[in-house]
Amino acid sequence: MVTAIRPLPPLPRATARPPRAAAVRHLGPNWYACVMGTAIVAGAGAALPAHVPVPRPALTTVWALSLALLAVLLAARALHWAHHRDRARAHLLDPAVAPFYGCLSMALLAVGGGALTVGRDWIGLRAAVVLDAVLFTAGTAVGLAAAVAVPYLMAVRHRVTAREATPVWLLPLVAPMVSAALGPRLVPHLPEGQPRATLLLACVALFGVSLLATLMTLPLVFGRLITHGPLPLPLTPSLFLVLGPLGQSTTAVGAFSDIAPGVVPAPYDEGFRVLAVLYGVPVTGFALLWLCLAAAHVVRAWRRGMRFAMTWWSFTFPVGTCVTGAGALASHTGLLAYDVLALALYALLAGAWATAAWCTARGLFSGALLAGPAPVPPAPRSATARTR
Repeated sequence: MVTAIRPLPPLPRATARPPRAAAVRHLGPNWYACVMGTAIVAGAGAALPAHVPVPRPALTTVWALSLALLAVLLAARALHWAHHRDRARAHLLDPAVAPFYGCLSMALLAVGGGALTVGRDWIGLRAAVVLDAVLFTAGTAVGLAAAVAVPYLMAVRHRVTAREATPVWLLPLVAPMVSAALGPRLVPHLPEGQPRATLLLACVALFGVSLLATLMTLPLVFGRLITHGPLPLPLTPSLFLVLGPLGQSTTAVGAFSDIAPGVVPAPYDEGFRVLAVLYGVPVTGFALLWLCLAAAHVVRAWRRGMRFAMTWWSFTFPVGTCVTGAGALASHTGLLAYDVLALALYALLAGAWATAAWCTARGLFSGALLAGPAPVPPAPRSATARTR
């Protein structure tokens, strides 16, 4: 006797997909600060006086490391947007995270600028120009978009008060200044005449965009410190971010002065040379004042228990811009004092980068830096509820 075999019932369909790319779920745009901080070590080293014994191959190696970091982070952030759009949207709507989208622009620009200064030793001048042109174009576009979109979101979607003002608000506003400082390096590689003058004056316009926006925002940051007291301990290193627009703008006016002869007609070329000194000297003086103020706040925070956070990368790129600014002033004034200042700031930059890089690598291997925020413990029940 043959018995018919009944087909097995279909298995229930999964109602939820397993998490994909879970390691990058909490990878925010602030991680691009690692790229910026690494690239500036190479770029600032190239801006030091010629007689300083900084090994050129070492600078090129650091630049290559920044290029590799940029490629890895771009891929990781693409996975983040593809598989964790809820978190990506939450980042945009978070006033504490959204300003870090300016870091993407500055990471692209810093690596591209380093290609022309030190990277060409390994990849050749032609490849360096192409790489810098691509990264400069992309970085400038992203920077301008962030400079508009982030303040817009803060006005119409975020709900912030004067008490919440921090130097992080400067990040999307500084990005156009980085374009202004690094763009002149591409001018000699363009055809003579209109193309060169157009790029140079476009960089001057970007200088104005960032400078005026910074001048509107910086009083909010300083006023918050005076009226509401020091920043929370993990945010205290972000005070160094104020050095970014100061050092980078000094670098920019120096670059304008170097490129202007033969690109713009007289007397504008001479005007750029005068601006490099008359603007750079007082702004560098204020940068040194802010450096001392920020350092005092950091010492206070450390004594009160501040420990490593990704905000420690604020010690790198802004200080590096002050190195390049001091180097520009040294070349335009001929004063030994600015050479000494550039060397001292570069020593500070190298130590800060080594510390931040070591702590970041240790946090990655332990998994602490990519872990999600700790859950909030439940509130204890009241004594009345316990007696019931």
